[in-house]
Parts: sequence; C-alpha cells; structure tokens
Amino acid sequence: MESYYSNGKLLLTGEYAVLDGALSLAIPTKYGQSLDIEAITEPKLVWTSLDKNETVWFETIIEIANNEITHSVRNNDDISKRLIQILNAAKQLNPDFLNSNNGFKITTKLDFPRHWGLGTSSTLINNVAQWAKINAYKLLETTFGGSGYDIACAQHDTPITYQLENNRPLVKLIDFIPSFKNSLYFVYLNKKQNSREGIKHYNANKGNLQTIIEDINTVTSQIINSNSLENFELLITKHEEIISKLTKQKAIKALLFNDFKGSIKSLGAWGGDFILVASKENPTSYFNKKGFETVIQYTDMVLK
Repeated sequence: MESYYSNGKLLLTGEYAVLDGALSLAIPTKYGQSLDIEAITEPKLVWTSLDKNETVWFETIIEIANNEITHSVRNNDDISKRLIQILNAAKQLNPDFLNSNNGFKITTKLDFPRHWGLGTSSTLINNVAQWAKINAYKLLETTFGGSGYDIACAQHDTPITYQLENNRPLVKLIDFIPSFKNSLYFVYLNKKQNSREGIKHYNANKGNLQTIIEDINTVTSQIINSNSLENFELLITKHEEIISKLTKQKAIKALLFNDFKGSIKSLGAWGGDFILVASKENPTSYFNKKGFETVIQYTDMVLK
C-alpha cells in the first residue's frame, strides 16, 4: 500500500495580493489529509473519501479504459467531475500515470472538518501529484488555479514566506515563533468562503497595485519580526486597512466585532473561514456568546 499526506494551510498575510506578487506569510497546520492507495485487479478506481470522524462523505467508482479515465460509474455529480478532471490533468503531466491493466482502491481521510477551509482541495492536489510523480504547482494550475501558497504549505512543515516572481513560486522557510503566541487564536466564522468568488471580486476591484504590494511586503516583513503583542496588533490592523481599501470591503472587526478589545485579522478570502485574533485575555467566551464556537489557540493549529 502507498500512502501520502499533505498539510493544511492558513495565509496570515498577503491575501488576494499574493496573486500579484505580494510577499506573504503562510503557515502549515497540524491538520491535513492523507491518501492511501491499494492495487486491485479490475481496471477501475474505487474511491472513498472519509471525514475527520471516518464517515464517508464521498464515494465513487471511476472507469479506466484504453489508458483513459472515462467516467464515474456510480454518480455524475460535480465532485466526481472535478476528481476526473484532476486525474486526467495528472495523466497529461505524466502519461505513465494509471497506465496499467489493474486499478486501485483509494481512500482519502481528512483530519479536520471539511467546512473549515484549511485545504481540502490543495491537500488532495498535492497528494495526487505525489502519487503521479508530477509537479503539484502545475497540477494546481491546470485544475483549480490560484497562487499556489497552499501547495507550498502542503509540502513544508514550518512557516514560510511565499511570493510569485514571474509567475514562479518562491518559497522560503522561516522561523516564525511569536513570543506572544499564547495570545493568538483562530476563530471559525461558521461558513466556508468560496475563494474563487473572493478572487473574482478582488480582480474586479483592484487598481494600481505597485504601492499596495510594497506596503504589504513591508507589513509582512514587520509582522515576521514583531517582538511584542502590541506591535503585532498594530501591524495586523494596518494590514486590514490596506486590504479593505484594495477590495472595497469592510474589515471584519468593524463588520462583526466592533466591541472586541483585541485585534482581528481576516485570513484568505474575506468573509468566511478563519480569522486571526490577538488578545491579552482568552477570547473564547466572547466569541462563543456571539455564536462562534470554534476557537483554537495558535499553538494548537500551527504545525511548528
């Protein structure tokens, strides 16, 4: 049996602008997704996807005929179509992939809730790329698209800076262990944000980006080197102001948490998934009273 595993991801700085070359800070999470592969004699893929409770959330059987991945025997839903697209894209990048008379029993397993937005798709892309022995960034490019920072997180076990230079990923491993990490939290906003919709909105509203990207690069570097909670709070608030002007969207603190004493920063596509919270006091009760039950300490989320 072959097994592969990829880390989940969170983008702490540079959201949206990472697509246009901004320097961004990203962290791999303790949560991720595995892919187990077992050979079978029939020329088909028997695919089962499990959630964190080991409950089946998706299953299908995909035919392999004449060295082609053709269709799903069991269903023809959007997930099946997307999966077939990914597998065919992998095959185009490596024609020897799935080029045999036998098939495989495939089991994927998430160790985080699907709706959290920590990389259900990116971890799958990276796992399939490992299995097919191809470049995961190229597989992402021909399927979901995006900046690729999530693939970098899937492949690395420490915080990174990520930047696109001439459309090529530049990944640097960094030491980002804030001395005030026990005052940082991640709060789930009870809805999974569609990142493709967020990118569409960003592209429709962005103007001249040169100054904005320079500002984000500066703030990202300062955040990485921040040595106090007070300084960190000022910086993430400044970052929120930059992205708010860029996307013409109201910052999440002003929108939902105006009475909160600490600082709050949106992550990824604004309006959903997780927010980063900086607070001297544990903010769990505050967010719970507002109806947000998932509050995770920074050290319980970040891989290292």
